[in-house]
Amino acid sequence: MTDEAVVEVLKIVLADNYALYLKTQNYHWNVEGSNFRELHLLFEEQYIDLAKAIDTVAELIRGLGKKAPATFEAYIKNTSIKSGDENISAQQMIEELAADQTVIQKTLQQALEIAQKAGDEVVADFMIERLTFHRKAAWMLNSSI
Repeated sequence: MTDEAVVEVLKIVLADNYALYLKTQNYHWNVEGSNFRELHLLFEEQYIDLAKAIDTVAELIRGLGKKAPATFEAYIKNTSIKSGDENISAQQMIEELAADQTVIQKTLQQALEIAQKAGDEVVADFMIERLTFHRKAAWMLNSSI
């Protein structure tokens, strides 16, 4: 594996993080129901963490000498996360975000394996950190279903 392979997978990680960030913030703003406050705060915690991760992923790409993509077109092309619908129920929001945690974990696992094969311990370490966060996020969401 090469730095180029690491950069390409980081672009996918960036797109998935951005798409999940936007969806989580959408649901934070638009969730309704008897458990509004709890979900509003949970979604906020998660999108704030995602925002920090987005910046770090972009900086990892820049650190490898490439430009970080920063357009909706690039993110749409590279993400597996589906757009959110602000009109669905709180239950559906939780279910979608929980499913998205599985999607992003697969992307992160792929990135981890590519980084390890390339001998890029910096990227590998960050992928492990992100996998840890997303496992916990999945647990929190699945426990709210």
